[in-house]
Amino acid sequence: MIHRSATMQRTWMLPALLLSALFLMPGCSARNPAIGAAGEVPSRTAPPARNIFLFIGDGMGLAQVELGRALLPEGDTLAMTSLPVTGLVSTHALDRYITDSAAAGTALATGHGTTVGTISMGSRLDTLKTIVEMAESAGMRTGIVTSVGIDNATPACFYAHSPSRKRIHDIARQMVGSGVDYFAGGYAEGNFPLMRARADLDHGDIDSLMQAGGYRIVRNAPELRAVQSGTPVWAYGRYDRNAAMKFAMDAESGEIDLATYTGEGIRLLENPKGFFMMVEGGKIDWACHGNDGAAAAHDVASFDRAVREALAFYRRHPSTTLIVVTADHECGGLSLGNASGGYESRPRLLLNQRVSLERFMDRVATWRSEQRVTFPMALDSLEVFFGLGSPCDSALVLSAGERRELQLEFTASMAPFPAPDTFSPAVSAILNRRAGIGWGSRVHTAVPVPVFAIGAHAGLFSGSYPNTVFGRRLMQAAGFSGATDPHPGEFSPAPARSAP
Repeated sequence: MIHRSATMQRTWMLPALLLSALFLMPGCSARNPAIGAAGEVPSRTAPPARNIFLFIGDGMGLAQVELGRALLPEGDTLAMTSLPVTGLVSTHALDRYITDSAAAGTALATGHGTTVGTISMGSRLDTLKTIVEMAESAGMRTGIVTSVGIDNATPACFYAHSPSRKRIHDIARQMVGSGVDYFAGGYAEGNFPLMRARADLDHGDIDSLMQAGGYRIVRNAPELRAVQSGTPVWAYGRYDRNAAMKFAMDAESGEIDLATYTGEGIRLLENPKGFFMMVEGGKIDWACHGNDGAAAAHDVASFDRAVREALAFYRRHPSTTLIVVTADHECGGLSLGNASGGYESRPRLLLNQRVSLERFMDRVATWRSEQRVTFPMALDSLEVFFGLGSPCDSALVLSAGERRELQLEFTASMAPFPAPDTFSPAVSAILNRRAGIGWGSRVHTAVPVPVFAIGAHAGLFSGSYPNTVFGRRLMQAAGFSGATDPHPGEFSPAPARSAP
């Protein structure tokens, strides 16, 4: 048992109380042109939601949402923050206070808690039924979209069952028999030769298995637009060494973005019996693991553009559509304000960063292998890619101490492999510091995450509750029989839906 003094308890409770007050205050949500005239919560006695969107910003806490908003063009705002229903979700796993994406994704997909690393199975490795499986039993079409690998932990929790998220080849194989109508975004890391070699059993090439299973594989926007509604599809474009899409700020012209995958998914999934689609902004989390504020903000904005696609559909079908936006956990312990800056904060300085930290590290790796770049040349690159050292803004001028620090890190980073690249993180840290943001971690945290909702039975998602309750309320909104809430009496469930 952990004993806390009254002072410690009050200190721990204050942030939670402030966050709860933020979300429970009436009138907090402003109207957003992206929504139109929507702002009322449909009656809880209405029929079940027939078209359901679940948006998961992986690693996206309140600070990440606000940072994404702060970097938008002047006068613009995020669509998700103007949805009329708001809530807070706690994210603990069964066996750890700070969760991982597997346990968190399982809670959202099944309404049950589990241990870290486990994909839609219970702590005793019993198979847990997912909302995707329930939707399919009810005759609905289903879709899973993500900016990371399609067999990464969060998307996997909606179509696969595995005692370990590391069994990535077997997880990818489960796509074939999942019944999911639309897979889109990232590639399958489990199909990489190294992952197949590490698997307990090599099931073969995932692309070939998917095609044999009736899926059409498309690799660009024109091919995707040519697919007819009702055709099972796996859509992916260019992907990186981890099978993920590029960070939004690194994407090149012509590459399919999360919003396009979402919009095309709506076209392919729409039908009289309805659909369920999960869309994950997975690269938000990856940016936060690297403490890359600029990349995180750009991916939040990209994620929000996908939300706007769902809102456009909602405006046409307001009585039967439910949109819920949340996160599986926070990552990085992001703060909007830091010790060195005090009350001074200029988050838009992050707009001087032209590439993600990951891409800049790839550049530094090339410098190391070629051994042609000197420190003065590296400083010139900092001005080009981060704005640091620019004479145009005094906030970007490097101090003598910072130059010394960077020269030491540059020298160390030019040493032969496996010496780590400490130069790139040092550069990013300086820009973050100047912008007035701070990071407390390079891993996940236990900070509660926001919920934004609109549409049929959106009122179920107000208040503060655990992620398992979130998962069960999503099932309740869909009217799936067998979905029970561990806190009865807090809301009236939608009528149960019977499978055809």
